[in-house]
Amino acid sequence: MHARRLTKSDGRGLVLYARAPLPDTIEAPTPAGETPRPRPELRWHPMRAEWVIVSEHRQGRTYHPDAAANPLAPTLDPQRPTELPAGPWEMAVFENRFPSLVAWDDPSAPLPHDGDAWLQRAPARGVCEVVVYAQEADTSLGALPLERIELLFEVWADRTRVLGAKSFVEYVMPFENRGLEVGATLAHPHGQIYAYGFVPPVVAAELAQQAMHLEATGKGLIADVITHELADGRRVLFDDGTSVAFVPGFARYPYEVWIGPREAVRRADELDARTRASLARALKSVLLRYDGLWGRPFPYVMVLHQAPTDGRPHPEAHFHLEFYPPLRAPDRLKYVAGAELGAGAFTNDSLPETRAAELRAVPIEELAR
Repeated sequence: MHARRLTKSDGRGLVLYARAPLPDTIEAPTPAGETPRPRPELRWHPMRAEWVIVSEHRQGRTYHPDAAANPLAPTLDPQRPTELPAGPWEMAVFENRFPSLVAWDDPSAPLPHDGDAWLQRAPARGVCEVVVYAQEADTSLGALPLERIELLFEVWADRTRVLGAKSFVEYVMPFENRGLEVGATLAHPHGQIYAYGFVPPVVAAELAQQAMHLEATGKGLIADVITHELADGRRVLFDDGTSVAFVPGFARYPYEVWIGPREAVRRADELDARTRASLARALKSVLLRYDGLWGRPFPYVMVLHQAPTDGRPHPEAHFHLEFYPPLRAPDRLKYVAGAELGAGAFTNDSLPETRAAELRAVPIEELAR
């Protein structure tokens, strides 16, 4: 993988990635208009014992622009710059113009809102990046060739390494919101990365369970889940001996899918080339099944789970991807509503085995290179 690291005129970083060397002549464009200088904050939720990110400036972020105003398309007219340059790059990562987290230059500086002294508040330190999968706007992650999806795993590794090395970052979370149904505001194929200044509560809870399981059994919890899913077989969507994809038997969403290596790897930057290639095939196969099931782009939230970068070893962690599609059936949405939001008790109104069978039945083309 080759990377060219650039800086935009407003100070934001841009990294271009490709499998071949990139020319030194490429420059980083900056969209017209003033770039916000936000100072988001954290507010402590005393009932849930977790931080809430307050980032009001995001109300002004780009929202469903027409094709001519697509900020993720390459710049073709220098008078109308986008976020990305023209050139032979294959994937690109840049700092979000409307971030929820920022690298505060002075964390001791006054917070932006006065009053409410009873609130526990802190700077929302971190980094928010956008990961653009392709220059073409009319494609998707699942439609990309396997080599490009392998490159994405390398990009995730690079960003985990670079962002995780920052003293104020404790967790690096790549993810993708795909489709209007899950609130995506840009149609161009892309994902995001949030580098948090704390370990988020869902991740912390999962790691705690994994650590207890490891201490009690000497085995990784997710490795055990994979072993049991492979033994059962009914919910397995992909298995090449290195990586697996499956609908977990305890899925909260009807078409929830997990993808991961059989052998535990803590983070994206610790994957070897063979495992990256296997995971790319697993990921593409799942995305092809999703789109084939629905007959059009399938909406989902995809989240990468990995070990924190907080300086602790985390032997319990097992790198994997989780998909949360908002569908009850191919033409019916599942809404997270009263029981889920109020009680945190999810209701899956279909058997995971049934939904896995539907996905397994979708014919997909041979995953040839």
